Amino acid sequence: MTYYRHRNRNVSSTRKVRLIARFASCFLFVLIWSLTQAQRFTDVTEEAGIEHAFRLDLANFGGGGAVLDFNNDGFEDLYLPAGDEPDRLYRNNGDGTFTDVIAGAGFDITDPIHTQGAVAADVDRDGDKDLLVTTLYWRDSRVLSPNLLFLNNGDGTFTDVTEEWGLTDFVSNSQGATFGDINADGYPDLYVSNYMASSPDDFSVFNQQTITENFLSAHDFLFLNLGGTYFKEVSHIYRMNHNGFGFQGVLTDWDNDRDLDILIANDFGYKAQPNVALQNEFPDRLLSYQSQQLRLNYGMNAMGIAAGDVNFDGWMDYYITNIHASLFVQNIEGKDFVDVGNELGVAKARIERPDYVGVPVSWGTIFFDYDHDTDLDLFVNNGALNPDVRPNHNFFFECSGYAQYREVGARVGLDDPRIGRGAMTFDYDNDGDLDLLVINQHPRELSSDLPEARTILYRNDHVGGNWLKIKLEGVYAEKDGIGSRVEIKIGDRLLIREIDGGSSHMSQNSTIAHFGVADAEVIDSVTVKWIGGKTQSQTNVSSNQLLTIRESDGSLLDIGTNDLILTPSPFGNEVILEYRLSGSGPMEINVYDIAGKWIDTILRRDLPASTGIVRWSRGDEVQRGVYIFQMKSGENVITKQAIKL
Repeated sequence: MTYYRHRNRNVSSTRKVRLIARFASCFLFVLIWSLTQAQRFTDVTEEAGIEHAFRLDLANFGGGGAVLDFNNDGFEDLYLPAGDEPDRLYRNNGDGTFTDVIAGAGFDITDPIHTQGAVAADVDRDGDKDLLVTTLYWRDSRVLSPNLLFLNNGDGTFTDVTEEWGLTDFVSNSQGATFGDINADGYPDLYVSNYMASSPDDFSVFNQQTITENFLSAHDFLFLNLGGTYFKEVSHIYRMNHNGFGFQGVLTDWDNDRDLDILIANDFGYKAQPNVALQNEFPDRLLSYQSQQLRLNYGMNAMGIAAGDVNFDGWMDYYITNIHASLFVQNIEGKDFVDVGNELGVAKARIERPDYVGVPVSWGTIFFDYDHDTDLDLFVNNGALNPDVRPNHNFFFECSGYAQYREVGARVGLDDPRIGRGAMTFDYDNDGDLDLLVINQHPRELSSDLPEARTILYRNDHVGGNWLKIKLEGVYAEKDGIGSRVEIKIGDRLLIREIDGGSSHMSQNSTIAHFGVADAEVIDSVTVKWIGGKTQSQTNVSSNQLLTIRESDGSLLDIGTNDLILTPSPFGNEVILEYRLSGSGPMEINVYDIAGKWIDTILRRDLPASTGIVRWSRGDEVQRGVYIFQMKSGENVITKQAIKL
């Protein structure tokens, strides 16, 4: 596999100076303070009881993992796909240790499947985290397999609902997934990045030639959550028409219009589909291609994505991993993106490390404030292209002042040389700082150049600086606030976090927002901007606490003209209803026969305004004829007729 250098951008020297100056404002008071602090990550994998490394089959990629508190005990747990080995579900015991409780938890598959990545969300809004696992194929036959959906039963067990939720008909060589509510109805929708349209049976080596000359790139999946009962694949409805060697998408609001857009990292973008930027045109059912206009259509070996506002200007910036030099783009008010990797020192990491062997092959990546100085540091998980098992040390870029990031992986204990892939952050010991889990692969060929293959849990042992953690509880919005934005103000400084539904590389970080606040003991304000339009704030919030914010009433997005759309019409045994309705609530959708007799209540929600999509599948229980579908909220009533065939 060859690497690709980004094409030069025509950015004027004046603009470069202006960009550097803007970034410099985020660092001026940090340098002296940060250099005087103890900075260290400690490998605690063995004492924590974690035994995991991802195992490949033939020529393929993987893996990742998800952070989730599946038993709601306040300590975040882990789901770790293992490829050709049994996956792990690690329960956090709350004492610094984990126990694998996968046995008997409902994840037993009759015919084993090669798993890849994982993401979690409360897809049925019952108060606990459910789990989506991406897959490649059935291990024995190597026939492409569906991605797996497990509903949390609330008692430590899960139920496989892949078939019931409509996922079995959609198979591909799936990689990373991400949850987010793209139609603001409170239910998490799902985007799945797919790599190849067929199984890599009989291929033992993946490189540019074997992939691009023997396989068709794949179409990604976009699933709308139909009222917490079903996933409907709607990529064609939203006018998605690209195929790519997709590794990871993120649902993120880059244009600050309070809905979730999609940024997609594609491999071999210089020979196939470059990276893709889809702008959500909510309330219209449209994802418009803005890759070229925003200058995000980079052709590269894109592997993973990290999102964060690194210069405190209120706009999300992105780091996209690559072979050799990765991409660091600054968001210019949602209208343009400029690669500032060279200016910030990130693109020069290998050159500045004479001990580095070969070029870095970068995968998982995360922005997080490990040392509580208010700025975002950057972790990059590197790993050779298995079975090339040369050392490929990880990078850790500390935001070190004067518009520069410094690569300090060796100094802080994170420059591991193993075959890295996914990565995620969470506060596993609830001490207020973010710890790090790094997914590593077993080498396909034994090598004396690499340490023993194992996934690593790094405890953050940095001392100093105050912090604030914020947990969201959605009432009308998605239950954990996935995709919503948390903003805090300290003096004239604005810090923002988006709640992660899946990012890095086939992984998902904690859904608890974390902020380092330096020496601030009181935060001036905390504001939550919920997907769905509500905004709520608190002032004079004490630092060094976990603050839970429950969604309250507030201003809403304009959902457009009230409407009820039935698909198909006439219908057979099921009908899909897309609804938009403003009113005083509660909202109901009922179906009646032509004589006015009530047949069923399709949806009932206590919402002041609502938009979404729901599936009614009781058509086989009613006779042929004309039926009336009525949606009502307060004085607003919409009635549609449809024929049952």
